[in-house]
Amino acid sequence: MKNICNTYCFLFLCLSSALIAQNRQQTYCNPINLDYTYMIYNAHKNLSYRSGADPAVVKFQDEYYMFVTRSMGYWHSSDLTNWKFITPKQWYFQGSNAPAAFSYKDSVLYVAGNPSGSMSVLYSNNPKKGEWKATPSILSNLQDPALFIDDDGESYMYWGSSNKFPIRAKKLDRLNRFKPSEKTHELFNLQPEKHGWERFGENHSDTILSGYIEGPWMNKYKNKYYLQYAAPGTEFNVYGDGVYIGDSPLGPFTYAPNNPFSYKPGGFINGAGHGSTVLGPGNVYWHFSSMAVNVNIGWERRIGAFSTFFDDDGLMHSDTYFGDYPHYAPSATDKEGRFRGWMLLSYIKTVKVSSQIEGYAAKNLVDENIKTFWIAKEKNDEQWIEIDLLKPSMVHAIQVNYNDYKSNMYGKIPGLYHQYQIEGSLDGKKWTLLIDRSTNTKDVPNDYSELRTPEKVRFIRYKNIHVPTPYLSISDIRVFGKGYGRAPKTPKNLSATRKKDKREAIITWDLVKKSQGYNILWGITPDKLYSSWLVYGKNSLELKSLNTDQNYYVTIESFNEDGISERVTPIIIE
Repeated sequence: MKNICNTYCFLFLCLSSALIAQNRQQTYCNPINLDYTYMIYNAHKNLSYRSGADPAVVKFQDEYYMFVTRSMGYWHSSDLTNWKFITPKQWYFQGSNAPAAFSYKDSVLYVAGNPSGSMSVLYSNNPKKGEWKATPSILSNLQDPALFIDDDGESYMYWGSSNKFPIRAKKLDRLNRFKPSEKTHELFNLQPEKHGWERFGENHSDTILSGYIEGPWMNKYKNKYYLQYAAPGTEFNVYGDGVYIGDSPLGPFTYAPNNPFSYKPGGFINGAGHGSTVLGPGNVYWHFSSMAVNVNIGWERRIGAFSTFFDDDGLMHSDTYFGDYPHYAPSATDKEGRFRGWMLLSYIKTVKVSSQIEGYAAKNLVDENIKTFWIAKEKNDEQWIEIDLLKPSMVHAIQVNYNDYKSNMYGKIPGLYHQYQIEGSLDGKKWTLLIDRSTNTKDVPNDYSELRTPEKVRFIRYKNIHVPTPYLSISDIRVFGKGYGRAPKTPKNLSATRKKDKREAIITWDLVKKSQGYNILWGITPDKLYSSWLVYGKNSLELKSLNTDQNYYVTIESFNEDGISERVTPIIIE
């Protein structure tokens, strides 16, 4: 009997531990929390900044590998949620730019972009151990390559990163070291005179320079070929991905009317372009893409993940709704990556800090802008931040986004780690430990933590212990959960006026009392409102991303710390 009891106790403890671990991995928050590499570019060798961009994610032997521009290695995950960096045993990954990857039979194949030289197809049947081999260099002068091998074994290379040349392709001879064909196929280019979202500049506002078409990626779904591409420029809030659909790998291709299918111009961090799409756990597709930080340089970026779907008409679309709030993680296989429903409790709340450098004030910690940041005068364990949420709320998760101010760090540096604690209080006197990173040994520049047990608090206090950078600098501490009040009312008098330039429309509505912000959602039919734009404190939006030959429908909702309003019945943008 004693042995039976011990066995049951053991099983119970194992099950409890598994449930706790599962609960901790139920959600994630963009930008995803990778140990991003410090970049080394010859033209900017004295400028230090982290970056992760142009992700190529592939599934291999039921696990996942993510290859990222100039990261001196790559990441591995068993669940598409938790990632571990792998340093390869060979030198091939040192300067890889906008990489291509493909999982084929018993190997992962890899090609790095090189616009001014030759390149090889690398292959590995044990990427988890960082073991790779290379074919002789037979490809050359390709920027932003994309490798695709069809079900019949026919192989293709797509490429393109230009404000002049189109996306192009060559067939490859897979049995002859991937030797490329003589013929080059020109597939499609930007048409900014028709497609407003392909125009250059912040909010597509540059009328002089041409946008860039870049970052192709191919997926096959139900015998259709989805060739994805990015535009108009990686540093802009409107960087997104579009798709052309064809019946064969070389087309002809038809422009998808709901383009861009991946688009995130508003909120804390912007951009959802130059990505890859992979079938994840639970047979849910995920689109991994680049998001702009753009503080130290335009190429300072992070990576975002968005669940992605194909509707009954075969239209591809990514879920960027509340795209930098907590969503169910890929590991929560029955949730399809949906928005978790936790609201932002910390926006423009009262903040006190231990110290600050002039020009980098405490208010930057709660302004929902990754481009602004607070800097403490010291980086020791006497530095703290206190946020008053102004009323008791149920806190479910917190994200700490560190900033690189004059870091003077380069490359993949071993041994980096962040340590801190976060406490909560109802009265500002008695504190409860919410998050304990005091013994953390990992590099967590965008650290997102879901509380094991939600806590009712009014005050949040961050206590620094260690940062690896010369300065303690944080862009935002974002507190997520639910207040105890009422959701705001539905906005009234929604209006959508299409301009003479049909690529543009002005959306207006009445401000709602006690509203924090608004989600404007639009699409090509009332039941295909796949695009969204989150704005704070405004009652108008200049939408410049429309296609000239397409009618649209638009709706709006308001939200605050307590919830989300009902949506307005969609109205047409003719």
